[in-house]
Amino acid sequence: MSARILVVDDVPANVKLLEARLSAEYFDVMTASNGTEALALASRAECDIILLDVMMPDMDGFEVCRRLKTDPATHHIPVVMVTALDSPADRNRGLEAGADDFLTKPVSDVVLIARVRSLTRLKMMTDELRMRAITSLEIGMQAPERSAVADTGKGGRILLVDDRQSSYERLASLLAAEHTVDVEPNPTEALFHAAEGNYDLLIVSLDLNNFDGLRLCSQARSLERTRHVPILAIADPENSTRLLRGLEIGVNDYLLRPIDKTELLARARTQIRRRRYTDHLRDNVQNSIEMAITDALTGLHNRRYMESHLATLAEQASTRGKPLALMILDIDYFKSINDNYGHDAGDDVLREFAVRVRKSIRGIDLACRYGGEEFVIVMPETDLHVAGMVAERLRRSIAGEPFAIHKGTKRIEVTISIGLTTLEQKGEAVADVLKRADTALYRAKHDGRNRVVSHAA
Repeated sequence: MSARILVVDDVPANVKLLEARLSAEYFDVMTASNGTEALALASRAECDIILLDVMMPDMDGFEVCRRLKTDPATHHIPVVMVTALDSPADRNRGLEAGADDFLTKPVSDVVLIARVRSLTRLKMMTDELRMRAITSLEIGMQAPERSAVADTGKGGRILLVDDRQSSYERLASLLAAEHTVDVEPNPTEALFHAAEGNYDLLIVSLDLNNFDGLRLCSQARSLERTRHVPILAIADPENSTRLLRGLEIGVNDYLLRPIDKTELLARARTQIRRRRYTDHLRDNVQNSIEMAITDALTGLHNRRYMESHLATLAEQASTRGKPLALMILDIDYFKSINDNYGHDAGDDVLREFAVRVRKSIRGIDLACRYGGEEFVIVMPETDLHVAGMVAERLRRSIAGEPFAIHKGTKRIEVTISIGLTTLEQKGEAVADVLKRADTALYRAKHDGRNRVVSHAA
């Protein structure tokens, strides 16, 4: 797992030591000797993780970290402070500045590499989401970076898995100052509880009685509904080796007992902020996908989706020897609706038309806005006779009840013409099927509109 690590330290010997350790694990290492240089490199997206010293002459590491985490362009880069300062106040100051971890020198090679690898996996996942969500900016959706920077990480929903009453009562009390906390003392029920609860953070004790806490963490990572929920592990100091194993299987962060309240809250906020940011990225990706294949006005699939999906449906029908029906629908005299009542009224008609279409077809049928006032419905495993019955039912649904326009203040009569055909010849081009349906539609228009005309294959 290669990643670009930026080592920031004003002492050349420290830089060379970290560079040697990381290079031996096949990481690409960059270096900076001061905060200003580090900020410049980070802003150019030239690093994946930053190992940051605290004591530097021009700008201390706390300030560098704060600037990185408040800049929308760099807030997503993991920062690990590596310093000789070892007091709880220093560690908490670093975490409050936004650091993902605070390691005290001398740091063992095992701990350092485990932490870097864990954060590398996290960064690569986030980068993939960010790259896929870039198109959301191009289609007018709001980028999540600024809201992520402003997020305090408070108000999260946390599931605490701990079977020692004295421990979970204290932890729950500390966390309740900023979050809603549910306690699950039964580890065998914890996974089900986590899957149903839509939590922002799981806190798991690794010192459970008669149950392997790491196995619970691993199971949470393998279950779809908990795969992306961050995990904060808690263990006694003698179990530090198991914590490193936890980082390998997907634990996001850890704490050793005795638990410091400030550090607990700081680490919880960091994980919750990151969860909200990645959730927002995933939502943007999903929304951009939906917008790419959906007609914004009607909510039906658009022509691009229809053209690609129709070929798949036709191939499946040919392979299975099943019929496939296709109809093209056109709203009669739609131009006069726009001319007489305005384009807003035309939009009202199109939206209501889509609603009635959905009510008239099956879940497996594909309804698309083909363009303007033309629509296409594809019906798998449907012959010409059954498709004709569906088309006639849809025609009556449109003609049988006036359409409300201008926010319901006026109602107008609307009718449609439908051209219908089927794919029944193995390997037939979908363009030919569409052309036959379009020919049938033309006949329906020519014969007086408000009717269904079939064109047999």
